[in-house]
Amino acid sequence: MHSSSERPERRTFFVRIINSIHTVIGGTVGVILGGAVLSPLFGRREENWLTAANLTDLPDDRPTPVTIRVAREDGYNQVIERRTVFLVKTGESDVTALDSTCTHLGCRVSWDAETQELKCPCHGGVYDPSGAVKSGPPPAPLARLTTRIEGNQVLVQL
Repeated sequence: MHSSSERPERRTFFVRIINSIHTVIGGTVGVILGGAVLSPLFGRREENWLTAANLTDLPDDRPTPVTIRVAREDGYNQVIERRTVFLVKTGESDVTALDSTCTHLGCRVSWDAETQELKCPCHGGVYDPSGAVKSGPPPAPLARLTTRIEGNQVLVQL
């Protein structure tokens, strides 16, 4: 038979083990959730500069569509996406890049040389050559992408 003094010690021992297990589980969940919340803040964002065009090939003050091949990792595979941007050259070496995605519902806009406008075929959105909304449902101008000139090459950051 066990003496009555052993039972409180045994009970205390098991309570300590259970509390230790709870502490380990709580710490593990905290690390996982904390990492999920904080990882975007500390994750490195790599700058992806891609060659878009030769500066001398761009006409002045007219959006020129350029398709850029963007490689990205998708699990174990490398996927090549094609992104169309409009390059607008103003002056000798000032180039603006406009995303071709309409800000209304994400359709692709195209340049209409006759009317000198960027038009969305889906719901009639119309933009001027600088990407500002002229008419239709788009709530905002076309997104501008960062550009830089290196030698004769126009680079766009995607």
